[in-house]
Amino acid sequence: MAQVVSVNISEKKGTVKHPVPEIHLRLRHGIIGDAHAGDWHRQISLLAEESIGKMRRALPQLKAGAFAENINTKGIELKALPIGTRLQIGETVVEVTQIGKECHNDCAIKKAAGECVMPTEGIFAIVVREGAVRAGDSIRILEEEVP
Repeated sequence: MAQVVSVNISEKKGTVKHPVPEIHLRLRHGIIGDAHAGDWHRQISLLAEESIGKMRRALPQLKAGAFAENINTKGIELKALPIGTRLQIGETVVEVTQIGKECHNDCAIKKAAGECVMPTEGIFAIVVREGAVRAGDSIRILEEEVP
């Protein structure tokens, strides 16, 4: 079963995200209290623990939030999800809007390890149904609803 491993925020842009007990998702906003929230297509970032595991071979000290991801997952291949896929995460629903992104020029992980998984394996989403998300919550791919 796919599930949430960690939820992470940063209160200020340019700082590393850190784990918190829960996050609250709001429509047309993203995560309440996160510096990257806003009415845009990358309200929430997700990265699989399986992807982070590849990077931990070179950088064993990596912690949740090191890639600026809001939600760490396990048991779901995020990078294979098509744009438009809806995920039920705990009581919330999000919709995938982007797969990967370019690393910043000053990406500390890329500088230290020579590569970074976020550009190819991280995903971004918008909030479709509000609510709270916590470590341990289940993740389910929602089938397209037929009108």
